[in-house]
Amino acid sequence: MKRTVLVMIALLAGAGAYLISGTALADRDSQGKTATAKSESSVKEEKCFECHDEIKELKTGGKHAKIGCGSCHSGTAEHLADSDRKPSTRFDLEACGGCHKDQYESFGTLNYKKPARVEKSLLTERSPNPFWDKLMMGHGFTKEHAAPRSHKFMLVDHLIVDRAYGGRFQSKTGWSYVAVPGVTKAWDVLDDRYPESKEHKAFLPESAAAANPTCLQCKTQDQILKWKYMGDKDPKAKWDRTSNVVEFVKDLSNSMNCFMCHDPHAAKPRIVRDGLIQALTRPEKDTLWHKDPKATKIDVKEFRGGFRKIALLEKYDSKLQCGQCHVEYNCNPGYDPKTGEYSIKANDQRTNHFPFKDVFQIYDHYNALGFRDFKHGLTGGLLWKAQHPEAETFWNSRHDRVGAGCSSCHMPKVKNAQGKVYTSHWQTSPRNYLPETCLSANCHPKLTPEQAIYEIDSVKSFIKGKMRKSEFWLSMLIDKIVEGKKAGLDAETIKQAQEQHQKAHVLWEWWTAENSDGFHNPEAARQSLTISVEESKKGIKIIADAMEKKTAAK
Repeated sequence: MKRTVLVMIALLAGAGAYLISGTALADRDSQGKTATAKSESSVKEEKCFECHDEIKELKTGGKHAKIGCGSCHSGTAEHLADSDRKPSTRFDLEACGGCHKDQYESFGTLNYKKPARVEKSLLTERSPNPFWDKLMMGHGFTKEHAAPRSHKFMLVDHLIVDRAYGGRFQSKTGWSYVAVPGVTKAWDVLDDRYPESKEHKAFLPESAAAANPTCLQCKTQDQILKWKYMGDKDPKAKWDRTSNVVEFVKDLSNSMNCFMCHDPHAAKPRIVRDGLIQALTRPEKDTLWHKDPKATKIDVKEFRGGFRKIALLEKYDSKLQCGQCHVEYNCNPGYDPKTGEYSIKANDQRTNHFPFKDVFQIYDHYNALGFRDFKHGLTGGLLWKAQHPEAETFWNSRHDRVGAGCSSCHMPKVKNAQGKVYTSHWQTSPRNYLPETCLSANCHPKLTPEQAIYEIDSVKSFIKGKMRKSEFWLSMLIDKIVEGKKAGLDAETIKQAQEQHQKAHVLWEWWTAENSDGFHNPEAARQSLTISVEESKKGIKIIADAMEKKTAAK
């Protein structure tokens, strides 16, 4: 589905453009042209192209061809006079918002129907107590697992959640941070309550320090020029996967930069997430994208000798663009399932990994990769932790097969006050856009709004019911493994039951992390959750049979 181009912040891809500009939003005239300082506007881009031929290839002939480098880079005149004086690059959304006001303002919309800090384990939410904490015991998400809300708060909500930084980052003004109007800058509303400490630890009771530089990659790309492809160490990279996350995060401010999905030079759709680009270029060609005959083609571009990569798309494809973040990916150190040791550290590339496969492939994929996320606090078994696999869940679903994409439902075409059509960048539920989404002429025009909501809620209620049953049997399996360990069952029997726990857990936990309650693919959700129940029952039987034999042998 074609979408209005949201102009991106221009990035200087030449050697070492590492400084973030602190300049304010440039004034725009009525035609949306940038009124820049004379020293910047006088710079002829041909001079820039003498060194940056890769940028010339992208920019020449495109929709941004007439926009000068000085529009988004400051210090360009000084840089031309002395190449050691690096220019600064703007990363803020306002750089694009000056020309694309409708898109910018819609991005800053606050969804008042989604309050902040809503625990998914609330009885009214998706993983009601007591099962959530029991099923995930030993993982940081048990400290706070909040439901998502407006994208404009992606970075802010990440910084303040109890599981991420041990409570060190807090609001400057109490709870008023949750409803700040417009596009929100992280450090405008938050501060560090423990600035004297660079230690990443839990400062408050029942908090955790689970964040790391890789898990921030989908919250912001402010660091894009300071982060090597895949987050590997490099003398030219200020930050990498092993960096002190407390220092790293203070270099960030903007949520979900425009240039994550739109190339600033070519004015074309793109992806920048290194883990996704690596997955799409794996020699095994084993992802959902590789196996899709209708998959959107990509053109991977390398800059600075492979220091970083982008992938231009032949057309807008929200499954890939949204799939940079709304996706299952590994972003943390973990356990080697062969040794049982917590030996996979941030210097291992497996800590920045996209499977890009569906729920039925994940168990085998992570076994082959040799990775588990955490050790369960009751059973001692090693388990996987899902992220938010919306893109892979939607792939091959009924809506996907008829040509709908993420943007069809979450970013529809709308009209502004003047009647001009643009793509809304308030990435929200289609419930808030029913006339433009579900009820549009291309979809379900015969439905009333009440009927559409009724169908949506019916699907979600059905899947939630299957989730509750899956959680019940997982809880029973956990209890049975604990019972077996107390009874002194042999290690091999316990190991077999723990592996059944992993199988059942994967098929359940995918759907707690996936944020549609199964609506994106209810057929897959039902199949997965019912198989989870069966795998739990198999694990229970392993322990029960072994205990019966043990009793009979006495």
